[in-house]
Amino acid sequence: MLHEPAAQSGPDPAFRFKKRLGAINFFIYAALYVGFVVINLVFPRFMAATVFAGLNVAVVYGVGLIGFAMVLALIYNRACGQQEEKLRDTEEAQS
Repeated sequence: MLHEPAAQSGPDPAFRFKKRLGAINFFIYAALYVGFVVINLVFPRFMAATVFAGLNVAVVYGVGLIGFAMVLALIYNRACGQQEEKLRDTEEAQS
């Protein structure tokens, strides 16, 4: 098995953008997750209520959290890709 050296990389010009967007996404998701936990602690019977196709609030909310995390990941990936492309185009224009 042939092992090549790792690809060399330099500083990431989009790092600040990625860090800020990642933090925003984290706090949005954390707020929704804290809501899930608080509802479970304060109103546990509410989570047992059937809301959709025989599924209770806990299942719908939980699956919704998973789906929302996937959507946030897709948004993050797309936004970071666009930012990297924009910065690359700017660097090429300056060269």
